[in-house]
This record gives sequence, structure tokens and C-alpha cells, in this order.
Amino acid sequence: MKNSWKIFSTDMKKTGTNWIALVIIGGLVLLPSLYAWFNIIASWDPYGQLDRMPVGIVNEDQGATVHDEDILVGDELINTLKEDDSMDWHFTDRQTAMERVEYGDYFAVIIIPEDFSEKLATVISDQPEKANVEYYVNEKINAISPKMTDKGASVIVENVSSQFISTVNGVIFDLFNTIGIELENELPDMERFKNYIFEMEERLPEIHDVLTGSLADANHATDIIHNAQELIPDAKRITENGLQTIDDTVAFLNEAENRLNELAPEIQKNLEHAQEVTANINTFIQDIHTADVDFTNSEQLSEQIDAQAAEAIQQIESIEAILQQLEEQSSPEDENSPNQEEIDAALEQLAALKTELENIQRGSSDLLTFMYESNEEMTHLLDGLKERAATTNESVDTFVKEYKETIEPTVLESVNNAQTTLNEARGILLEIQETIPEIENMLARTNTNLGEGKELLESILSEYPYVNSKITELADRIRQIQGETDIEEIIKLLQNDPEAEKSFFSEPIVLDANKIFPIANYGTGMTPFYTVLAIWVGGLLLISLLSTEVHKPEGFTIREQYFGKLFTFMTIGILQTLIITSGDLLLLQVGAAHPIWLIVFGLFISLVFMVIIYTLVSVFGDIGKATVIVLLVLQIAGSGGTYPVVLLPDFFQMINPFLPFTYAIDLMREAVGGIVWSRALRDMTFLLLFGLAAFILGVFLKQPINKHTRKLIKKSRESGMFH
Repeated sequence: MKNSWKIFSTDMKKTGTNWIALVIIGGLVLLPSLYAWFNIIASWDPYGQLDRMPVGIVNEDQGATVHDEDILVGDELINTLKEDDSMDWHFTDRQTAMERVEYGDYFAVIIIPEDFSEKLATVISDQPEKANVEYYVNEKINAISPKMTDKGASVIVENVSSQFISTVNGVIFDLFNTIGIELENELPDMERFKNYIFEMEERLPEIHDVLTGSLADANHATDIIHNAQELIPDAKRITENGLQTIDDTVAFLNEAENRLNELAPEIQKNLEHAQEVTANINTFIQDIHTADVDFTNSEQLSEQIDAQAAEAIQQIESIEAILQQLEEQSSPEDENSPNQEEIDAALEQLAALKTELENIQRGSSDLLTFMYESNEEMTHLLDGLKERAATTNESVDTFVKEYKETIEPTVLESVNNAQTTLNEARGILLEIQETIPEIENMLARTNTNLGEGKELLESILSEYPYVNSKITELADRIRQIQGETDIEEIIKLLQNDPEAEKSFFSEPIVLDANKIFPIANYGTGMTPFYTVLAIWVGGLLLISLLSTEVHKPEGFTIREQYFGKLFTFMTIGILQTLIITSGDLLLLQVGAAHPIWLIVFGLFISLVFMVIIYTLVSVFGDIGKATVIVLLVLQIAGSGGTYPVVLLPDFFQMINPFLPFTYAIDLMREAVGGIVWSRALRDMTFLLLFGLAAFILGVFLKQPINKHTRKLIKKSRESGMFH
């Protein structure tokens, strides 16, 4: 170890006494820091400079009309962008914009098409269409710029969408507010409707019974109408027959009245003659009774009485014949008509008179018999004949008087009444006859209506199961809704403040960002990667300019030479790292959470890297230099310094755990963002293992490997191409 320290001291003295060497070493110490600083400052805040990126904007929107109101969403968007400084917006026409984006003056072009407002307006139709925004980007200009302009285009779309959603929801919630007020006003009607549904559900079986009964009644009514229609011809026939019968009866009554008027004088004459005969009989008998009668002429007396009685009977029979003829002509179909009753009474009286006269005839015969046998009995019999004769005479007088005052006027009046009644009946039958066609039409219409009504009832009954199920389903749904929701709460929800709801839907979700390990800017975030890269580049510069071999190796072992030169490389590496990390903090003002630990971790990484780099070159020579360069290339791509490892191709994900950069960058990130000591210790452990592996390689394998590599070095120098 003493000889190793001697080698190191010699190198430091030579450097300090040789200004050329000092300048070169100074350059080697400073150059890596410039590499880190320039890269860090170049990427310090690229996303904060988007306002310098020129983007063309073309507005071709023609607008639209919604409910007689013109809308120009494109113009509103242009006015918004004119106040927006997130990018360098250039407002121009399509042709100019496309020419400039193709040439590279614009990174991108955004075109608002002419149907932009029109398609947005379809939101109120049953088939809304999405509006399109044309976006053109020139990806040839820069690899990152398309991502940045994409972000700008996305922001435009998001702003328009947010504003559109806010506006539409404002209108919707204005409508909801109105609906809520109307619902509140209509709540009693809704309650009544609910009760109607429940009542309908309860009464549906009764309605079904009524419909079934109505259908049965309709069928029965149809049968009745059909029967009535079948009876119409009979009614017509009966009416016609009735009219004919009335006409015949009226004609008969007229004939009877004329006949009565013709017979009345004859009846009067016969009645007067019968009255005269009965009066003569009565006078004759009285004369017999008051005078002295010669009974020797009793036979002649009896004959006179019998002749006169026979004559009276003959007259009565003549009157009976006339009255019977009149009765037959009066009303043969109605035995209870008033004229028949009077005629019958008259005939009964005439029969009684006839009987009395026949009794007188018999009394005269008895008188003749008793005249021969006994005078006293004859006198008694004569008294009887006298009494009968007087009674008969009075009866005849009474009948004649009654006939003149009652029978004849009553018969004539009855005939007139019958004529009047028949004329009225004829008028009624004529009206019936005129009404029959109307009744026939009415029955036909009623039959048609009943048929339609039956079809309607049958249709309703066929739909009854569906209606019943739907009413039941609706009632169950209302009960379910009553159990799950409160209509008053829904009304309160609908009556929310439209402006507040509009504001909510314009930005329904607010990102509450909580940065666990905040990084000030993109440059600070890239500091770990570029610092670690600069430390490795510093080692690469050292092996490019400084020799890993001792100039005069005599008296020094291979191992002593290894350690001696290692101390020199490590010293310069520490100086490089101190400048790099101090410059990050002091010159660039990198916002590290733990600045001291940033320097400490940097020095630790420098020592590990220098051991690896120096050992590879010291052991393998030019091959080692090539290996260091290859490792640099692999570690830049596969360490996850710029992109997350999960986004890298499979090969780089595979080699990532075996690269020192992986753990060195993580360790520096701990110092910049905030230390989680378990991760920091893990990273330092793996780095220590890499350094330990290189150290073992240099201590134990340098001598045997160098025997072979020196031959290769000698051979390469003989070519005159390598030093």
C-alpha cells in the first residue's frame, strides 16, 4: 500500500509542477460539469415555453340556428383563443395555414369546419352528431413538438366540450328547475292519479264483470232486434188488415145508421099501433068489468080479447124483428157496445110485454072456461085480466116513452161514438203504418250499432288481460317507487340552482393534486440523469487522456500499480463530481430536497463509477475503453433516466437491473425529491456490489489478464494506428 501511495503522490506532484498537465487536468475536471449543466439548462422548462410554438387556427364555421337564435361556436372559440397565451396562435385561412405547416413555419394547424356549430346544434335532435375539429401536425420538424401541439389541440377540444357541456347543462337544469316547480304544483294531481290507478286496479274485476254482462246484454238485445225485425212484416200486414177492418166496420156502421134511420118510422109506427092495441085491450077489459056482460056471448068476448092480444103480440114481434136486425147490423164483433146493451134491454122489455099479452090471451081462454063454471071465479079472473091489461098498457106506454127518449137516441149516439172511435183508430193505424218504415230503419241502425258495440266489447274484453296486467304492473311500480323514492326529494333535486349545476358540470371533477415528492420543473427532474451521465462521461474523459499504467513500473508490483493509479483517477473523479453537484445547486439553482445528500451521493457514485471504469481499462486496455463506451450507450437507453422502464423495449427492461446507472439515478432522485432511506440503502448496496465486483477484478485478475492483453496492445501499436 506504501508503494501505491507513492505512485499517487508522484502523479499529484507532476501535475502540480507541470502547468500543461495542470491545464489538461483542469479541463478534465470541468468538462463533465458543462456536459451536465448544458443538458439540464436546455431541458429546464420546455413545457413552460409552449407560448412560443406557432400553431395555425382556421375558422370556417358557418354557424347554425336553434329555436330562431343564431349560434356561432367557431367565433366564440376564436375569441377565447385570442385571450389564451398557452401557444402562439396564428389566425389565418386554410390555404395559408396548410402551406406554412408543410413548410415548417407552423408546428400544427387546427381547422374548425363549416358545419361545426350545425353538428353541435343536433344535440336537441333525436340523432345528435359529434362535431369534428381538423388537426394537422408536421411531425418532421421535431420529435417532441407533435406531443406538445397534440396537447394544445386537446386543450381546445376540452375547452369547447367543457363550455358546450356547461351551456347545455345550464339549459337542461333551467328546464329541470321549471319542471320541478311544475311537478310541485301538479303534486296533488299526481297523488290523485296514483289513487286512480289503485282504484282502477281494485275495480278491474268489477269492470270485467260489467263488460261481460254488457256483452251478454248486447247479444240478448241483438236477438230481440232480430225478432222485432222478423215481426215487422206481420206488423205491416196486421196494420193493413186493421185499416181494412176499420174501413169495413165504418162502412157497416154507416149502413147500420142509415138502416136505423130508415126503420125508425116503422118502429115508431109499430110501437104506436101496439100501444093502441094494448090500450084497446085495457079499455075493453075495463068495459067488460064495469058493464053488465052477457056471458052468453062469452065466447065472442074471449075471441075479441084474444084477437086484440094477438094483434099486439104481432106488433111487438115486428118491433123485435126490426131491433134484432138493427142489433146484427150495429157491431157484430163487439157485444158490449152501448147500442147493443140498449137494444138488448129493449128486446127484453118487448119479450116481457109479449109474455104479458100471451098471459092475457091465456086469461081470456080461462075466462071463457070459467064463464061456464062459476060466476064468482069469472069475476076474479076478469079482475086479473083487467089488472094485467092495465099493467101491459102501462108497460107499453113506458116502453114507447123509453124508446123515444132513451133507446133510439142512445143507439144513434153509440153509433156516432163508434164511428168517431173507429176514425180515431184509423188515424192511429195510419200513423203506425207511416212509422213502421222508420221503426224498420231504426231497428236496422240499432242492429248495426249493436254489432259494432259487440265488436268493441269483444275487442275490449280481448284486451282486458293486457290492460289488467299493465294496470297491475303500473300500480306495483308506483308502490315500489313509493317505497324506494320520495317524490318531494326528487322535486327538491329538480329545483336546484341551475347556475350552480351549470358550473358543476362544466368541471364536475377537480383534480386535487398532492405531490408526495414535488419537483420544481422538468430540468430539476432531469438533474439526476444528467448528473450521473456527466460523472460517467468524466471517467470516460479520464481514461481517454490519462494513462492507467505507471510510467516507470520497475520496483512496483501489478497490484501496487493498480491501487496507485486508482487513487489518482478517484481524486480527479471526486473533483469532477464536486464541481458538477455544486454547480447544479449554486449555478442552476436546482431545487433539491436534500442538497448535502445530493453531493454525498454524487461522490459515492463517482467512486463506484471510477472503480468500474478504471478497472475495465486497467485490466483490458483498449478493449476496456470500448467496453466503457458500450456501457455508456446501454445505460443511457436502458437505465430509465428519461422514460420509465416499463415503457422501454423488452431488451432494455431485461438489462435494466444489471446497469449501474439504474441505481445511481435512483439514488440521486432520492436526494432531489426526498429520501426514502430503504430505497437509498438498496441503491447504495447494489452500487457497492458493482464497485466491489470491479475491485475484485482489478486486485485478483489484473496480473494474469494483463499478460495476455499486453501482447494485444503491443500488436496494435505495431500497426501505427493506436498509441
